[in-house]
Amino acid sequence: MRALKEFLKTTIVGGLLFLVPVILLAVILGHAMRLVRKIAAPIASAFPIHQVAGVAFATVVAGLVLVVLAFLAGLVARTNHGRAVMRWFEESLLGGLPQYRMMKTMAEGLAQVEDSSGIKPALVSIEGGWQIGYVLEEMREGWTAVFLPQAPTPMSGNVMYMPSDRVRLLDMPIGEAMLLVKRIGVGSAAALREADLTPVPEG
Repeated sequence: MRALKEFLKTTIVGGLLFLVPVILLAVILGHAMRLVRKIAAPIASAFPIHQVAGVAFATVVAGLVLVVLAFLAGLVARTNHGRAVMRWFEESLLGGLPQYRMMKTMAEGLAQVEDSSGIKPALVSIEGGWQIGYVLEEMREGWTAVFLPQAPTPMSGNVMYMPSDRVRLLDMPIGEAMLLVKRIGVGSAAALREADLTPVPEG
């Protein structure tokens, strides 16, 4: 019963950590779409098309305009002036918003995991069992820095420094390991069929 309560608690907390930035992003995008529709309406009226796959053509144009604006903003953000403006916004306006900080941290972490070939999935020996983790880097001899995700949110968890003999790399893409975490382990039998699950003696 205690294990069930702990599972329910950690799952609900992890779900909330996942939902808060998602809902915040959805609200922001909703406001952005309403603003962009004012730009898209004159463009859409110049075409004889009223719907595309059941969606109002003005909405489709608004979505495309938003994507173009996001791309252009991304190009500006790569410049020195763009980075300076972002730092000013974060330090003066957005820095005090915990929701923004949470969303930014999750986005940066996800980008780092997806873009970095140095981060690899692994099994990490914890209390006589194995947990999926991400190897961040090798530290001094005999120690490894790992990130232990909390299901069902693959980018929410803890950084730990483990003895290297308690970390076993997995022969799978990082995306597949993250998917296992999202599915709270469903599909592990097939994904880990070749993994070495021999227990590591506790020191």
